[in-house]
Amino acid sequence: MTRLYKYFFRGLITVLPLALTIYLLYLFLAWTEGVALTFLRPFIGGFYVPGMGLALGILGILAIGYLVSKERVQRFLTVVEMPFTNLPVVKSIYSSLKSFADYFSPSSKNTAQQVVILRVPGQQLELVGLVTRRSMDGLPEGFTQGERVAVYLPMGYMIGGYTVFVPQDWVQPIQMSVEEAMRSSLIAWMARAETNSRPAPPAGPPAPADQPAAPGNPGNPGNGPA
Repeated sequence: MTRLYKYFFRGLITVLPLALTIYLLYLFLAWTEGVALTFLRPFIGGFYVPGMGLALGILGILAIGYLVSKERVQRFLTVVEMPFTNLPVVKSIYSSLKSFADYFSPSSKNTAQQVVILRVPGQQLELVGLVTRRSMDGLPEGFTQGERVAVYLPMGYMIGGYTVFVPQDWVQPIQMSVEEAMRSSLIAWMARAETNSRPAPPAGPPAPADQPAAPGNPGNPGNGPA
């Protein structure tokens, strides 16, 4: 019976992530299809082909991305954003979401985005975070000036996080993408990297270099005089 329980939970752990991923992907695609058809229905009437709303929605997003890259459209977009950036409550929501989206945008010019390890001097403690600011310029008075950086420390399961301002020599960059760091923080770093699961083989002695033998060497009669 114990072995059956073991097999059952092993199969459940294998199937559950795959099933949930497919289900959530289906919900997202169905929602995208419905939203796209809502805007397209006045133009297409009763004509419908499965997947048409999703395809046209993707094309529409690509067209919007192309248009907003133009300077004239950007000026027009600034006028459109005015109600969202001036209303008290809406301003806080819209500005926060826009700043968050701009931070992860591939076209963002923010060079501070980097995964680092934060080490406090004198403490055997390491924290993984994201550098979000490399300059104290533009901050209100009261912040300590100097070579300091802002580091966002995400909490497990994305229930929150802390932003700390520390000296620059407290942080050390690591070879990890922002996406991988956020995903690892989401699961509280429970996943084990497969590349580190196997010990590296011990290094053997270096192979001797091929060197030509001297003429007349008794160990190699082929090189001696005929």
